[in-house]
Amino acid sequence: MTTIGSAMALLAALAWPPGSFLPDGPIQTGAPIPASPATDRMRVRVPLAYDVAGKGEPVVLIHGGQLDRRMWDDQFTRYASRFQVVRYDVRGYGKSPAPLEPYSDVDDLRDLLDDLKIETANLVGLSLGGRIAIDFAIQYPKRVRSIVLAGPGVSGLRHESDDVDDAAMWEIIQAIRDGEVERGIEAWLATGYMKPAMENPALAARLRQISMEDAHCWLANPILARPLKPRANERLGEIHCPTLIVVGDRDVPSIHENVKRLMESVANAKKVVIAGAGHMVNMEKPAEFDAAVLPFLEAQASAK
Repeated sequence: MTTIGSAMALLAALAWPPGSFLPDGPIQTGAPIPASPATDRMRVRVPLAYDVAGKGEPVVLIHGGQLDRRMWDDQFTRYASRFQVVRYDVRGYGKSPAPLEPYSDVDDLRDLLDDLKIETANLVGLSLGGRIAIDFAIQYPKRVRSIVLAGPGVSGLRHESDDVDDAAMWEIIQAIRDGEVERGIEAWLATGYMKPAMENPALAARLRQISMEDAHCWLANPILARPLKPRANERLGEIHCPTLIVVGDRDVPSIHENVKRLMESVANAKKVVIAGAGHMVNMEKPAEFDAAVLPFLEAQASAK
């Protein structure tokens, strides 16, 4: 997701939020993630789990940290009626394996596109997913048609104040490490990032289930992640593709700082603010989110 103080800098692999395929019965620590309604295929080079549906202009949905590709349940099928839609689990999340050797999220996405024989794509990312989309657009500009950044993270951007202090973040990590998974996840869901979404009982159940199933991501080794160099914060002016930024007016201050920096630095970027939404803007307000994003994506397809 985004950088949250020095604790989150150490946990740079962390990021953000998913969907509706919830199994019956009580939440279980380490419960298997239910099968996707699509393909749930695994890549050969790096076994990242992904789904593909639809035909037409490629659109890649990149989830936020602490969750997985199911955060796009409200968009995946709907968008597939108009586009070729790919959603995948970033390394260390969902059904994708935890990193055991140095890797790059940007190169993982490149390899996935190569395997699917997709030359250029429109990237839609939330939080961590937005950070990956930004980094990819900088590293591989010829492979990006457009980017949609929802409550985005920006690599290398520091904030004057943190949305979750280091002590609280370490309490979450330590609780999960010590087997008190439910306590750690509940503390996480009570933070400013998740609190607006958790006010909706139906959405709260989805987020709690997926967060529990993805609790292992909090213990991933962040040292193995190879960041973009120089970081995106110093290179935002290199982004020249059409860019749409979507943010909830209840999102945390650091996200609004990220959006401000992007609007100042990315030529011709457009911004949509969704009233009443917090960080999980696509899940909290799916109709409003899609009303902003689908016309933007359709414009890119028409301009091809």
